[in-house]
Amino acid sequence: MENLRIDSLDKKILEILMEEARTPFLEVARRCGVSGATIHQRVKSLERRGIIQGTCYEVDPRKLGYRTCAYIGIYLEEARLYEQVVEQLREIPEITQCHYTTGVYSIFIKVYTYDNEHLKKVLSDKLQAIQGIARTETFISLEESFNRQVALPGGMSK
Repeated sequence: MENLRIDSLDKKILEILMEEARTPFLEVARRCGVSGATIHQRVKSLERRGIIQGTCYEVDPRKLGYRTCAYIGIYLEEARLYEQVVEQLREIPEITQCHYTTGVYSIFIKVYTYDNEHLKKVLSDKLQAIQGIARTETFISLEESFNRQVALPGGMSK
């Protein structure tokens, strides 16, 4: 794996943008004590190196009516079917995350549905229809206690 080194200025920029991605570059520059052009160049470099992967707004699923969040462990009939199954999972809009895992499940997904009845339909009509899935195990999340970005190497500089 490529070692993507970042210096203290990169870390400070990342800390600011991870806290609020919409912070104007001139404000980031002011807080870092450098020019706006420097921030622009550094952010572009972080993007080119794949350290920053886009920016997006975080949408609260509950505000859109998604009241049920579930995690589903998927057992495959055969490990070689992984890519084929993932391509079919990608077509299900209720699935927001998909991970290839070790342990008892081959795949672990995160799903948002309007309610438990909607979840039941996703399970029975969509997931169980996919060739290669042997069975599933579902865990309903009662509450998300926190959700955060990964820590920067060397800890935060605050």
